[in-house]
Amino acid sequence: MTTTIHGLVKPLLFASSLLLSTIAGGVAAQPAILEGERFHPQESSEGMVATSHFLASQVAHDVLAAGGNAVDAAVTAGFALAVTQPRSGNIGGGGFMLISDENSGEVIAIDYRETAPAAAFETMFQDEDGEAVSELSRYTHNASGVPGTVAGLALALEEYGTLTLAEALEPAIRLAENGFAVPPRFVAGIRDTRERLEKWESTRKVFFKEDGSLYEVGEIFRQPDLAATLKRIAEHGAREFYEGETAELIAAEMERHDGLMTLEDLAGYQPVIREPSHGTYRGYDIYAMSPPSSGGAHIVQMLNILEEYDIGAMGFNSAQTLHLMAEAMKRAYADRSEYLGDTDFVDVPLSGITSKEYAAELRAGIDPEMATPSDTIAPGNPLPYESSETTHFSIADDNGLAVSNTYTINFSYGSGIVVDGAGFLLNNEMDDFSAKPGVPNAYGLIGGEANKVEPGKRMLSSMTPTIVKRDGKNFLITGSPGGSRIITTTLQVLMNVIDHGMNIQSAVSVPRVHHQWLPDELRIEEGISPDTIALLEAMGHTVSQQEAMGAAQSIMIGDGMYYGGADPRRSTSSAMGL
Repeated sequence: MTTTIHGLVKPLLFASSLLLSTIAGGVAAQPAILEGERFHPQESSEGMVATSHFLASQVAHDVLAAGGNAVDAAVTAGFALAVTQPRSGNIGGGGFMLISDENSGEVIAIDYRETAPAAAFETMFQDEDGEAVSELSRYTHNASGVPGTVAGLALALEEYGTLTLAEALEPAIRLAENGFAVPPRFVAGIRDTRERLEKWESTRKVFFKEDGSLYEVGEIFRQPDLAATLKRIAEHGAREFYEGETAELIAAEMERHDGLMTLEDLAGYQPVIREPSHGTYRGYDIYAMSPPSSGGAHIVQMLNILEEYDIGAMGFNSAQTLHLMAEAMKRAYADRSEYLGDTDFVDVPLSGITSKEYAAELRAGIDPEMATPSDTIAPGNPLPYESSETTHFSIADDNGLAVSNTYTINFSYGSGIVVDGAGFLLNNEMDDFSAKPGVPNAYGLIGGEANKVEPGKRMLSSMTPTIVKRDGKNFLITGSPGGSRIITTTLQVLMNVIDHGMNIQSAVSVPRVHHQWLPDELRIEEGISPDTIALLEAMGHTVSQQEAMGAAQSIMIGDGMYYGGADPRRSTSSAMGL
């Protein structure tokens, strides 16, 4: 199969876990990942894209094929996902992007996480008795932080891309205007969330037919209001979202429903360029998102703890390996509950958390034969101090530029509230703050004072876009959706490649585990041996088999080749090489 862009013809190498690839205005057959191909990566010598939706992979591929760089492709994919995957792709949310440039040696992090409105206050999600009320932080207009996606993607393009914003938006505008045939996952998502989405007239107008019925697989889904919003941004620039007609539509939506977000909040939003968290593991350089993401710090922390064990010799998903991983996970998540927050507002002991010395202290408390009960683990003392339904995609070009991006509106379909007239969903990221210190959020994560609600503050996140380098060269690009499981999913992709020598498709396909300190249970996916489970239980672990975790769209680079891994846990995932 070939694709032609601006006169260029390049082979289209494609791996997808969906049988149908949808082109704007129609449906075309594409190869699916067969069972025997589940562990075979996509290969290319000229670059690779891996996203959670085949249409986003297609437009990103087209950008690279036409001579654009990895950032151009990433921004184009990000806007396309806002159209084709509205349950998690977004312009009404926020996220994080890591960019690695081999030529300059620079790795930078773009923080476009949402911020709390100026009128937000610490107890806004508590009742008169001081108890946290989850409904308030999840399904109301005040559940939304000030969105950062448009500003963040525009900043990445302006600083590191070659396309104009209008050029990067063109495929998304086309998909929103002409429509696309909805796949099974889209239909199932609307059906499963129907009660929440039907509550709001503005949402009903977008996601349901005029008679209130559901779209069926293969039917064309068009979003004219969203297309108009994207056209305004293309014509007037990113600030249109924050100061133009779109901002006015958001503010009006808030005012109609007693929301706190104002035009001033929108006009004041700015993304931030930060230094990523950094550590080393068995000779590899690990770069991941820094706070307000907790992911990078704790990825490095867990790898530091595990580095002194011969994980490779213990074997993939053996009882001994899983036991040590669970013990490292518990200790990292205990520290997360106490120390992590927005470093613009609180002191985070980042250098302590990521230090080899602190890892050695924590490792000394691990019994290699028995599980440590979580109620005996308290946050450590990582001195010194220094002044969440999600979508991930990874992209690499053949000029040394790599992008790892994770963004979200939090829950599937966020708050469930569409901005009337603008066509996009509002996030419910305010739930990622600690509504009350010590009370778990929707993902069971405990938060403390460091992550309390404050005006203008960015809420703590688990999103962990990650880039691994070897000898100064980009080696592995990964990240995942999955709420509290994002961090451990990303950890296991890294370990599967570095410790167990897996190819990237195998590394993202094999069964995963997760422990987050509280509740004190080792969550596993289907596929872990019953004998292994019995050994873990004999060690004192409470093992709970649950649904699949994460969707780690990933790329590995080596010997002049690019290898793409499309996570089969998300049916629309795809990897494409040039």
